[in-house]
Amino acid sequence: MIQDVKRADRMASGTIRKSYERMSYDGVVACLPVTIPYRRYSTNSAHWWLGRALRELVTRAGLRPADLDGFAVSSFTVGPDTAVGLTQHFGLSPRWLDHIPFGGASGIVALRRAARAVQAGDAEIVACVAADTNHVDSFRKTLSTFSRFAQDAVYPYGSGGANASFALITKNYMNGCGARREDFAKLCIAQRDNALSIPHALMKKKLTLDEYMSARPIADPIHLFDCVMPCAGAEALLVCREDTAKSLNLPFVRILSTVERHNAFPADPIQVRGGWALDVDELWSMAGLKPADVDFVETYDDYPVIVMMQLEDLGFCKKGEGPDFVRSHSFTNNGTFPHNTSGGQLSVGQAGAAGGSLGLVEAMRQLTAQPLGTPVPDAKTCLVSGFGMINYDRGLSSCAAILARAA
Repeated sequence: MIQDVKRADRMASGTIRKSYERMSYDGVVACLPVTIPYRRYSTNSAHWWLGRALRELVTRAGLRPADLDGFAVSSFTVGPDTAVGLTQHFGLSPRWLDHIPFGGASGIVALRRAARAVQAGDAEIVACVAADTNHVDSFRKTLSTFSRFAQDAVYPYGSGGANASFALITKNYMNGCGARREDFAKLCIAQRDNALSIPHALMKKKLTLDEYMSARPIADPIHLFDCVMPCAGAEALLVCREDTAKSLNLPFVRILSTVERHNAFPADPIQVRGGWALDVDELWSMAGLKPADVDFVETYDDYPVIVMMQLEDLGFCKKGEGPDFVRSHSFTNNGTFPHNTSGGQLSVGQAGAAGGSLGLVEAMRQLTAQPLGTPVPDAKTCLVSGFGMINYDRGLSSCAAILARAA
């Protein structure tokens, strides 16, 4: 696998290198993390979940809907509406609007875009809201129309969803890097331990190694506890200037750096890395930090193999060393390398596109000393990553942000 990666890198040697330096996010902050508690199934529409989150934002901030002059929306099940239709539903009149259909990457992409809009003066207060519903049959319907690839080349042949694709990715990673199911189990068990103190986590029972290993197979080598549970829920936050957050008496986090990449490494025959590997140096240099400097990490965790890839691609260990890295840490909030401190999607649930904001909202709570569960001791900085849009055989979108508590 490592040899294939090097060969693909040589093929991409003609890539244009940027010769400019990105602007910092100085003066722009994220505040007011909101979660609308998850439900396994819901008869409410995505509009209801988005509206609940929006109402929570304005109520807790002491604002009126008219005070929100920016609005970013992420949702798979809000159709046929988009962000513009929602402005009429919710009585908004924003001067900056975005609809971000990037799945697990949507949260950080919304943060990036909203921060630049505020920095440029295009908006003063941006509400970033992500939500989806989950009716009894809505998940199957979403899978069948998720993409043109899904409609034409996957679903008609009896393969619904990402399980089959990630089974191939997982098996290839295990063969190339020596990962064992026990390594994936360690991540899932640690996240379940972290989730036990989270009120809205759907998984409320401690997970043991025996339970993980004996769980029914879904798509070999993926078994039950390697998969997220689809559910309904919402996540939201505000992006504004630091002085605005202070005037509203809202605790906030600073944005040190972000990166975003789509369709990275298309020549890799099987996905072994994401776009983080292209932008990791810029991510850390822009933040002025090294991987060892962050106090906790929130990765996107639709499957544990993607967690290992992110640990490698984001610089916490070398490529192919993910299994050894996992074996050497506890990943619990009060242990070594606190990771997915609310339990992640594997234990909280995956509320559609809201899953891309789960780690971001949790990171904000930890950094502002407002955790719903077990706090990470003396948390000052963290990394949050996103990953989304499985399109036939791989995830296309990857992103990351480094955040810090108020100075």
